[in-house]
Amino acid sequence: MVDRIVLYCAPTTVVDPEEIATWLRERVDHEIEVRDRFLDRYGDKALPEAFAGARVLDPYDRETGNTMFGIVRYEERALDDPDRAGGVLYDGLAIRRALNARLPAREAREELHVVLLDRALGTWGDHDGRWHKRVNVLGQPALLSVPGLFEAPAKPEEYYQAQQHHAVLSGGAPPREVLESEIEGDFLVDGDPRTTEALKGYVLQAIHFWTSGEAFCETEGCRLYNAHRQPELIEAQLRDPEFCEVHAESYEA
Repeated sequence: MVDRIVLYCAPTTVVDPEEIATWLRERVDHEIEVRDRFLDRYGDKALPEAFAGARVLDPYDRETGNTMFGIVRYEERALDDPDRAGGVLYDGLAIRRALNARLPAREAREELHVVLLDRALGTWGDHDGRWHKRVNVLGQPALLSVPGLFEAPAKPEEYYQAQQHHAVLSGGAPPREVLESEIEGDFLVDGDPRTTEALKGYVLQAIHFWTSGEAFCETEGCRLYNAHRQPELIEAQLRDPEFCEVHAESYEA
């Protein structure tokens, strides 16, 4: 039985975990505690090698990991100075196992730990033989990738059409920031002021899964819906009503 929900900060992001905690307290019966960065609290000398071993090296290769000295040193520096991390995709299940192994047994038993991460996480798709970026990896601890919020759900079709158009004209894709400024349509971008609001539903998804065993809601527009496209994410997390009729009974404030 979970007595408490512990939410961990991602200090290099725009996310306000205290605002998320306040929102949750109006919707769940559990005590909500906000803590500083998980990797600072529970990191150890072996954690950099665990991150190096979870690196995705090829989007079409199931095998992961590069634990050469230089890569492990990079992960050491990224853990010490998170502003230096970025541009790497990690096996989300492997990272979850590594962090779970560092949780004290009592805390793992009595509390659900929800970790906001400034790392890109993915899971392998057996159906198409490639890695897919994810916003969340549910379990203990539950991992929420802040970069995944911008990168995992597909953007509007116009975005990819403009990307191809630029490639034809210039021989290469333009910087992401250029496309984001040119394309009309609603989607989240890195540093978006709506990030905290959008993540509220994802944190609740982690709690709902851990307490009920139900992974996601099938109804588009519900905060518990697992959006695969940015327009779906916007509809589910930033538009009213917050919940479908079924989940409104449990979580409507």
